Amino acid sequence: MISSERIIYCINPTCDRPANSIGERTCTNCQTPLIYRYLWATGALAANITPETKVGDRYEVITQQIWLDTQPGLPPAAPPDLPQEVIPYLKLYQQHLHLPQAYGFAPSPTDGDDIFLLENAPIDETGNLYPTIAEAWEQATAVRQVYWLWQILQLWQPLSQLEVEQSLLIADNLRVQGWCVRLLELQPNPTDEKLNLRELGQFWQPWIASAQPQVVPGLQKIVEQMFNDAADLETITTQLNTFLLSSAAELPLSLRVAGTTDTGPELGQNEDNCYPNTNEPYDPLIPRLSMVCDGIGGHQGGEVASQMAVQSLKLQIRALLAEVAQQTEPVSPNLLQEQLEASLRVVNNLICARNDEQKRQGRERMATTLVMALQLPQRIATISGWHSDNAHELYLVSIGDSRAYWITRNYCQLLTVDDDVAWREVRFARSLYRQALQRPDATALTQALGTKDAESLRLTIQRFIIDEEGLLLLCSDGLSDNNWVENSWQDFAIPILTGEVSVEEVVHDLINLANQKNGHDNTSVVLTLCQLSKEYLVPVILSSPTVEIIEPEIPEVEEPALAQSSQALLDLDLTEEPIPPTPSPLPIQKPRRQPKPLVLVGGLLAVLVGSTSLGLLAWWQLNPQTLQQMCQKLPQTVQSLCPRSK
Repeated sequence: MISSERIIYCINPTCDRPANSIGERTCTNCQTPLIYRYLWATGALAANITPETKVGDRYEVITQQIWLDTQPGLPPAAPPDLPQEVIPYLKLYQQHLHLPQAYGFAPSPTDGDDIFLLENAPIDETGNLYPTIAEAWEQATAVRQVYWLWQILQLWQPLSQLEVEQSLLIADNLRVQGWCVRLLELQPNPTDEKLNLRELGQFWQPWIASAQPQVVPGLQKIVEQMFNDAADLETITTQLNTFLLSSAAELPLSLRVAGTTDTGPELGQNEDNCYPNTNEPYDPLIPRLSMVCDGIGGHQGGEVASQMAVQSLKLQIRALLAEVAQQTEPVSPNLLQEQLEASLRVVNNLICARNDEQKRQGRERMATTLVMALQLPQRIATISGWHSDNAHELYLVSIGDSRAYWITRNYCQLLTVDDDVAWREVRFARSLYRQALQRPDATALTQALGTKDAESLRLTIQRFIIDEEGLLLLCSDGLSDNNWVENSWQDFAIPILTGEVSVEEVVHDLINLANQKNGHDNTSVVLTLCQLSKEYLVPVILSSPTVEIIEPEIPEVEEPALAQSSQALLDLDLTEEPIPPTPSPLPIQKPRRQPKPLVLVGGLLAVLVGSTSLGLLAWWQLNPQTLQQMCQKLPQTVQSLCPRSK
């Protein structure tokens, strides 16, 4: 008798009874969480396959073009030479919040071509598509309507560089998951001619006509300018950004943050560091700034690098906030990103110089990952005419494999992409991600602060607008390994968002979860509760006595072996390989503009005159030539403050 039971298989390769009934959440045999990976099957052939069909003895057709991979532990099939339709997905991998990712290919049930499958499509955890913008538009708040348009405009240039901006002009292709605009798939332009802003403005017109009344006049003015043949993307972007900030500033915002780090049950020392931390004395930076660093380099190496990064960045961000507060006009996202990047390069070179001074080589060389979130307040006139001190901007910086998640009552979004070998292969369009994961060095890091000179860094800086209540979780891989955040977010997010538990309690619970599930590593967690309430910016840190931070003595312990990813990073040549030629045009790389002195001047002043040994004066002692080169690029009024060689 043939069984008609629907089966999904456990991903645990050692499970001897991996078959489970669809609907189970954990494997009935080994208790491993089951993965329900819903895919979007592209093309007309996939659209004609009826639901409940089994394709390739693996994929179950749920509804039209939505398939479930019933064997998610196995890599999907992919040809050795990737088809042209795949390349844009690979090159646009950093837009993972908005775009699906190339998954693999499935055999056609007929004699047609293989069917191209996409993961990370706008499909919820029950296998249903998220709504289109058109469907969700009239129920959305004014801020969210503007924010959706802003995201589309931000996607216009990277998609146009690969001639797939037509994807942004198809109503059914634009879906929304809460704040986030997500595309169902990429559609190549119908002709070789690139589309223009006029066509985008025409596409937006019906939405703007039914937008919330308070934003209709401002959006109409912007669209009218898009109709001008001389419309400039940078000008339109600046105007829409100002309007977005003015809209967001109407909302109140309350932030509550807690953070801590833990050595874990198996290691003798903690190379992690975070901010804020248990016993952190009050600091005006709390709750606007949060950081997690995972040090690399072994005993008296990784912990030093992570401490240097946290302390130096606190100093520089304090100066940045002071400088921004003095501005009479909003500082543009591009300029702020440039200043954050400059701060990260300073930190990188401080650690690198310390390595060189101590003649550290290979695996002895210290470094650190970093994920940092900065909620940047800017004074701005709201669309109602009054002035607000906060426009709800959130800047997120990441390098390495420490992660950031945005979590609401309805979903958990991974905001960052790991800097590892697997994603490097995707970026160079050499492999699909699931195939790259089969490499023995797939999770080896390709980027970290301090391994080499700052010129080799490839930083990721993102800007978000907080327009809904949620949790911003920063963590090291002690928690994120094996997808424990994705598997358990509802258990801790719902109670805190409904007011049943405190931020501090959840942080402790997450540390305990990490120690139980990933006890082989240190763990750092910083959690920020973002509420759109009238309680404005009430800082909370872990309840414990306020104490002076004293550098602890590090006990002499036998140095444990480094994690595989850390060892591989220290042995790896981080020099970027040239991108191999592909049939599609590469994105145009514009020359990097020199950062304006607006913010950088204040940041350097604070670092130069600061009392900390981690400032640029320490850099001068370690690497005077590099500092002199940097100072020569500054305005004359600032160069006089730089240390001089004798």
